[in-house]
Amino acid sequence: MRILIVEDEHKIANALKKGLEQEAFAVDVSYDAEEGFGMIAVNQHDLIILDRMLPGGFDGLQILRAIRDKKIHTPVIFLTARDQVEDRVAGLNAGADDYLAKPFAFEELLARVRALLRRPQDQVGTLLRHQDLTLDPAKFEVTRDGQAITLTTKEFALLEYLMHNPGRVLTKEAIINHVWNYDADILPNTVEVYMGYLRAKIDKPFTGHKLIQTRHGFGYIFGGSK
Repeated sequence: MRILIVEDEHKIANALKKGLEQEAFAVDVSYDAEEGFGMIAVNQHDLIILDRMLPGGFDGLQILRAIRDKKIHTPVIFLTARDQVEDRVAGLNAGADDYLAKPFAFEELLARVRALLRRPQDQVGTLLRHQDLTLDPAKFEVTRDGQAITLTTKEFALLEYLMHNPGRVLTKEAIINHVWNYDADILPNTVEVYMGYLRAKIDKPFTGHKLIQTRHGFGYIFGGSK
């Protein structure tokens, strides 16, 4: 899953980027309002972490209102040192999905990120399940038919994105946009290579239904009928 951080304090932004990447997220960072707004308008993100006080032509509250006016419904967590009730109300009324006051613990932010990315109809608690395959984002654990499967960070991120979109045909472009960050060096066959790695671990060793299927000329689909 791909996250955008718009935060002018470089130390905070870089620490969040490092922490979230260690949790298998792809992360883009912007340090000012105008660049951040441009990245939101051009790129696809699964969640935005937005600071309220930003340098540039407008602040985080104005960015939030602008993207909601453009019908961009990406979940937004508002970060701010202003934690008065009226400040929280203003942020939520402008379209924020959550609000976190500085200073904050990374573990709390991570929990809020996962809560916003969660699809309750596909999960029990924080787990993602499909047939006999289970993925636990908090513990980095994947099992199929009760057997533990070891994945790399990128394989884990790819599987998590697939499991968030069961039954949907996902193009290579969509997969790249949600699993790799803006600065990643992506080759034309990168998605095919990682799909091959993933199939070798979650499909080939098992006799059951093949979970990852190719739709030639379109992309990939996770799940489907048995």
